[in-house]
Amino acid sequence: MGNHGHHEPEGEALLTAAQAALERSGEQWTAMRGNVFAALTAFDKPASAYDIAEAMSATQGRRIAANSIYRILDLFVTANLAQRVESANAYVVNAHPGCRHDCIFLICDGCGRTTHLDDDRLTAALRETAGTAGFAPERPVIEVRGRCAECRDAAAA
Repeated sequence: MGNHGHHEPEGEALLTAAQAALERSGEQWTAMRGNVFAALTAFDKPASAYDIAEAMSATQGRRIAANSIYRILDLFVTANLAQRVESANAYVVNAHPGCRHDCIFLICDGCGRTTHLDDDRLTAALRETAGTAGFAPERPVIEVRGRCAECRDAAAA
């Protein structure tokens, strides 16, 4: 949705785009940050810092502390490399790190899959309404919980 198209890199191109975006924000792309980003991209649903720490610990053969992952994820959110799904205290990769949008998430209560939508008209109206009420929104997040088509179809079968 939204009012413009996106180039959404995948695989190595996404990693390269994320690294470039982080460096443009004045931060360094370290091996640990690269590993956290790669681990986050491997999840097909929002991942917590503990999920990422567990995955990285398994692949690296050493314990990775979740508190280190949290700091990196916070940096990723600030640099627009990841988005936080507030209700799940989990994170998803931003598939277009060069573009900033307010977050609209469709969260399936069946399988946990989360879809990120961009609808600039909806979020502009939300920001305008908040402004009219004297409130200055900094990071609007809209989360809609329900059932994805697959889970809904499986339940109907």
